[in-house]
Amino acid sequence: MKKILFSAFDMNVGGIETSLVTLLNNLIEKPYDITLVLEKKQGPFLCDLDNKIKIIEYTPSKNKIVLIRKMINLGKRILFSMKHKNKYDFSVAYSTYSLSASFIARTASRNCALWGHADYLALFNGDDKKVEEFFEALHYEKFTHIVFVSKAGVESFVKIFPEMEDRVLFCNNLVDYKRIQNLSQETINIKKDGYVFINVGRHDEKQKRLTRIIHATQQLKKDGYNFKVWFIGDGQDSKIYKQLVEEYKLQDTIEFLGMKKNPYPYMKLADTVILSSDYEGYPVVFLESFVLNKPIITTDISDALLDIQNHFGIVTKKDENDIYEAMKKMIKQDYKIKEEFLPEEYNKNVLQKIENLIEY
Repeated sequence: MKKILFSAFDMNVGGIETSLVTLLNNLIEKPYDITLVLEKKQGPFLCDLDNKIKIIEYTPSKNKIVLIRKMINLGKRILFSMKHKNKYDFSVAYSTYSLSASFIARTASRNCALWGHADYLALFNGDDKKVEEFFEALHYEKFTHIVFVSKAGVESFVKIFPEMEDRVLFCNNLVDYKRIQNLSQETINIKKDGYVFINVGRHDEKQKRLTRIIHATQQLKKDGYNFKVWFIGDGQDSKIYKQLVEEYKLQDTIEFLGMKKNPYPYMKLADTVILSSDYEGYPVVFLESFVLNKPIITTDISDALLDIQNHFGIVTKKDENDIYEAMKKMIKQDYKIKEEFLPEEYNKNVLQKIENLIEY
């Protein structure tokens, strides 16, 4: 039986965590012995992991005294290495931003992969130097494979690190379509009035740019359209968004529904899923929308032009006016999806890529 290790930050509600749960629960059905190492053993998604998956906590010291912190963390690294060094057939640093996850995966197996969840050149506003520094801190060159969940992520990485091209792979996220379909049947206490757009995600203006949706909503309301916008999620900028909605007197149009572990009944009830981000990896909400047969409005992020435009929805510029035009088009034309999503075939292709990595 192959021994596999995944390292990540925690299991709180988020796109990376959703994709990790789906991946681990699919792999545990194979003849694999799986260990998950978390920097923080916390988060509601812990309950969704198959109970055959072993979970270890590896928490670096945050001591304010530099020397003490370094000594404690050196001791932790030595102890982990003594117990786990090259004891696994395959290991993955799944939370790209976690330096601990990188160390753990590189230590656990000679066959190790670094998972990239973003187009990092877009993330760092086209600054090659910052992309280099980000991956150098992770010791990217020590990984056997660098995996990206979008083709855009692959292209950006290879542009900065052309010598790594033969180690880079595109492998999209799996989708737990049966779970999504089942959870979408849950009864919810909300009234649908008119056309409904829904955004599901973290409230972080730097990345998600939800003010674009708020401004587009303001204009659509002025035009006299009957519609609603549901925001599911919360975050550091929730207060800013709520204040803006009050300032524009949009309380009867935009509803903040908070964080939902199960957003799928709301997505099923809504008419269109909408994203306004400046950058993403490959949004899990794309796959969830495909499964629920919901059209998408999205800014030009990740592989949107490849996968969404002329297939599952409308891709806009990163501009509130273009988002406004797309929302208006959805309401007026009652947009229909032009392609059938086949989740079983999709998952089969993704799993084959991952199994090839494990058997490398």
